Amino acid sequence: MTPSDDNSGERITDAEYAVMDALWDRPRQTAAEVCEEVCAGRGWSLATVKTLLSRLVQKGALAAEPDGRRFLYTPLIAREAYVGGESRRLVERLFGGSAVSLVAHLAESEALTPADLAEIEALLKELRP
Repeated sequence: MTPSDDNSGERITDAEYAVMDALWDRPRQTAAEVCEEVCAGRGWSLATVKTLLSRLVQKGALAAEPDGRRFLYTPLIAREAYVGGESRRLVERLFGGSAVSLVAHLAESEALTPADLAEIEALLKELRP
């Protein structure tokens, strides 16, 4: 299955995002394999991961393919599509849809390092015709 570029489904929580992130890095994992990647760092159990996987399947974000007595989970949403949609929602909600306001806020709050500014400048040069 190929992940979709559509990000019109239900919102994904921070906990669900951690599971998606593990599956975006390596699709077709079992619940136990996902747990190996995320449980220790978050203090989760296998039962927690199974609950999150189930929710993501219900939301249409993951496919669950039977594999004997277990399931293999694969993302149905491309990481880029999800991040793009969340970025647009953030800019819309917090900055009235203005990406310029977001960058200005980051610059004014000293959240941008000189290296960040150099990367933004290089990106802008690439985007200009």
